[in-house]
Amino acid sequence: MAAIPLWAQAGFWGFISGFALVIGAAIAWFIAVPQRLIAAVMAFGSGVLISALSFELMDEAYKTGGFDSTAVGFIGGAAVYTLAGWVLAKRGARHRKRSNGKQPSEQESGGSGTAIALGALLDGIPESIVIGLSMLHGGVVSVVAVIAIFLSNIPEGLSSAAGMKKAGRTAGYIFGVWGAIAIASGLAALAGYTLFQGFSPDIVAATTAIAAGAILAMLVDTMIPEAFENTHNFAGLITVAGFLAAFILSKSGS
Repeated sequence: MAAIPLWAQAGFWGFISGFALVIGAAIAWFIAVPQRLIAAVMAFGSGVLISALSFELMDEAYKTGGFDSTAVGFIGGAAVYTLAGWVLAKRGARHRKRSNGKQPSEQESGGSGTAIALGALLDGIPESIVIGLSMLHGGVVSVVAVIAIFLSNIPEGLSSAAGMKKAGRTAGYIFGVWGAIAIASGLAALAGYTLFQGFSPDIVAATTAIAAGAILAMLVDTMIPEAFENTHNFAGLITVAGFLAAFILSKSGS
């Protein structure tokens, strides 16, 4: 059997990590998950992502392109994400990851459904690009990055879909959004691998850091507020547990 092309592998792993959003949405649609449990899982997922961007993304960016490319990319990624998030928030996507009924319905805020879908896409693309970038050196995907993103995407899909359901959005809309983002995640990972092969290490490092900055800004803007609102004093501890889990995974694979 012929070996699977690396570009196809990149797309596959990006799709797998993004499909976790569909899994989370399915749990929220078919099971009445308690609010505090959703928040706890969100806190754990936040810790996983913080660990992954610290020990996988930022460390790799620094090794590849040095401090200057990493720092510029990191700040730039956070700035671009924040600006795009601000624009979408004005159109009804501010609470896209909230599960407690804060998401507006289409009747309450016309166009909010589209804004929420675009916001979800904005949240997922940076994570997927780094999966493709991780394959540029050696042609092997970062298993730690895939697992970390997969684990964090389940609570993202769970919380956001629960909020969409409470806002009166249909199953077709919810699963259509997350299914489309899973496909887009595969395409983003494929692009991360194919488009950056000829670029310099500084460009690859800056792009990796841009994704890391966008992910951290997303965590603070969307995931952590949802986690804290319902777990309060336990949010920090649960986040630390998620961080430690991803840290152990990172070191066991090194």
